[in-house]
Amino acid sequence: MKMKGNMLWFAMLAIAIMVTGCSSNSKTPANQTQQTAEPSAKTVELTISAAASLTDALNEIQGLYAKSNPAIKLNFNFGASGALQQQIEQGAPADLFLSAAPKNMKALVDKQLIDADKQINLLKNELVVVAPADSKTALASVNDLSKAEVKTIAIGIPESVPAGSYAKEALTSAKLWDALQSKSVQGKDVRQVLQYVETGNADAGFVYKTDALTSQKAKIVFAVDPASYSPIEYPIGIVKATKHNKEAEDFYAYLQTKEALDVFVKYGFSTQ
Repeated sequence: MKMKGNMLWFAMLAIAIMVTGCSSNSKTPANQTQQTAEPSAKTVELTISAAASLTDALNEIQGLYAKSNPAIKLNFNFGASGALQQQIEQGAPADLFLSAAPKNMKALVDKQLIDADKQINLLKNELVVVAPADSKTALASVNDLSKAEVKTIAIGIPESVPAGSYAKEALTSAKLWDALQSKSVQGKDVRQVLQYVETGNADAGFVYKTDALTSQKAKIVFAVDPASYSPIEYPIGIVKATKHNKEAEDFYAYLQTKEALDVFVKYGFSTQ
């Protein structure tokens, strides 16, 4: 009986060893498959420093670009062109720069932070004066800004906001810059200037035509004489420090396609 018991025990042990071996072998192909599986495509993030006036157009372009480039994530850093220029000079991460003034791009090219052959003037814009949508004050030219009814005029900081620099040129041309200083309030970018007017904190403001067209709370009262300020051009360029040169060049090229340019035109920009 003892021998039979031992034989039964050995038989059970052998079966257990066989089952364990089969189980181990059955896992090997799965493990091998898991190890040799192709890794998924890695998402590349591009940081685009862009003038605040490009916000709406670029947000729409972002959605279009994602459809054909799902592995590219576009992160926009919107602000005043002068401030963005300084950020890039100080080493802030950026792959592309879209400025609202050639001078800011030229400064980066001169400092060899952007290649001259990797930047072009892409768009044009116009300077207009807006007032609150319910304003009853009659304004037809910059000279009307001297009226007593106009108590506050919003202007972008000329040193860092291109729209403010263009406005200063126009007012200086009309010999009104110094005379209107007591009425002026300065905004950190063109969108803040528009907000001042929309909320009634300013009776008039200098913004781009494209920004004015996005608002239902402000209205264009007149277009500023284009002969009184420098042409408003938007250059784009690839930052030398980019770690994603191919992806940056691909988006740089895409912004020059008809699909992208049609979006800019939709928001009031004109092309070169």
